[in-house]
Parts: sequence; C-alpha cells; structure tokens
Amino acid sequence: MKKKEERNAALTYIVLGIMSLLWLFPIAWLLLQSFRETPTGAFTKSLFPDTYTTENYSKLFTDTSLFNYPRWFANTLIVAIASCAISTVIVLLTAYAFSRLRFKARKPMMNVILILGMFPGFMSMIAIYHILKAFGLVQSLFSLVLVYSGGAAMTYYVAKGFFDTIPRSIDEAALIDGATKNQVFWKISLPLSKPVIIYTVLQSFISPWVDFIFVSVIMKDNYKNYTIALGLYQMLSRENITKYFTQFCAGAVLIAIPITLLFIFMQKYYVSGVTAGGAKG
Repeated sequence: MKKKEERNAALTYIVLGIMSLLWLFPIAWLLLQSFRETPTGAFTKSLFPDTYTTENYSKLFTDTSLFNYPRWFANTLIVAIASCAISTVIVLLTAYAFSRLRFKARKPMMNVILILGMFPGFMSMIAIYHILKAFGLVQSLFSLVLVYSGGAAMTYYVAKGFFDTIPRSIDEAALIDGATKNQVFWKISLPLSKPVIIYTVLQSFISPWVDFIFVSVIMKDNYKNYTIALGLYQMLSRENITKYFTQFCAGAVLIAIPITLLFIFMQKYYVSGVTAGGAKG
C-alpha cells in the first residue's frame, strides 16, 4: 500500500513538472526574445538569440517618437491605482452590508447582481462608450477609472464569504460597549479581514492593468492616453511587427514585473482570502 502511494505521488510530481515546463516555456521564450539583438519579427529559427543586447529595453524609454512607452506605463499605473482604490472600497462596503445587515431587498439585490455578473462586461461596451460620449468623458483616463470601478460591486461574493466567517458575537460585544455599526466595520471587521482586503486589492488592480478591450473602444485614436496593453499592441501591427517585435517583448516583460512582485509578496494573504471566501446566503 505504501509503495503504491509513493508511485502515485511520483507520478503526480512528474505530471505537475511537465505542466510547469509547458506553462513556463512561453514566458522563457518571451524573455529570450526581449534580449535578441536583430529584429526578425515574431518568427525565429532558434529559441536562443544569436547575440544578446539590452537595447530593446533602453529604446522603450529613449525612442518615444512613435511608441511612448513611459507615457503609457504612467497612464496604466494611474488608472490601475485609482480604480483599485475605488473598487476596493466599493467591494468591501457592499460585501459587509450583505453579510451583516438584514433588509427587505437584500435577497433580490443579491440575485440581480448574480444574474448581471453572468454577462461578460464587453457586451455593454458600445452602450458605455455612447454614455461617456454624451457626458464628454471619452478618450480620458477618468473615463477608464469610471468604467473599471463602476461594476466593482458585482464582485463582492468572495469578500462577503470572508465577512460571514467573522463571528457576529464580536460585533454584538462592540455594539454593547457603545460602538456604532460604522465603527464596528472600520475598527473591528476590517483589521480582521487582511486576507480578503489583499485579495480584493489584487483583483481590482489586475483588471485595469491588463485590459485591452475597453481601452481600445474608449480611447480610439487618442494616442497619448493609451494604456500599456493597447500601446504595446500597436507594435504588432503589420507595418511594425518586424522592426519592433523585440521591443514589444521587452515591454511585455517590464509590464509583468509589478504584478509578479505583488503576487510573490502577497501570495499567502491572497490564498487565505480565496479559501475563506465561500459565500454564504
């Protein structure tokens, strides 16, 4: 029996090792291409470059006449941070209200949000564009912040599940001692909810950081307000891909670094937030 379990464990590790290699291969290829000296487009004869250079990285910040990577990076950072802050507050307030408060419309509202969340966001992007255009907000970074944080309340389920795990007796004891519900939320529940706060922050930050669809519809030809996803895509156009593909790879590597570092340093909190977030009714 013990030998059988050891064989199964060995087989599991082998399968996981193969899957890891398959997952890491595109990342390794992208990294290697970012150091390739001679631009050859997306198709190469060998995995490893013949000669290595760091010019692809330096050109992103020095040769900005056609592709203003620093400006796009700053735009993405501004939009991601602003959207993250607004979305995190909205999600936590919504989740806490549904977890702790009992009111007549609670169940219907939760059901409506659940149904609306089943529809992909890009289905509404044309309507959103015309609404923003009516208010004169298109092609601005502010419009992107509104779009990314506008539907944040529909992602409350994980946070609500976490708040459900916090004993109500803590709230009741604080209320007996004279605390208001507002104080209970900010001074008691939130300090106990660090994992789900980290989870919400990461999720709220990633969406605007990597989004391409909404920004391409809203920004149109406003080149200076592109975010990094749309900006890098311009390097892959038919007339640019041969010359700028290696710079595209370098830009893709750089844009992945902040997200990677966030997950590395906040991984344990992220996992805790997910595992404790089974939503209850």
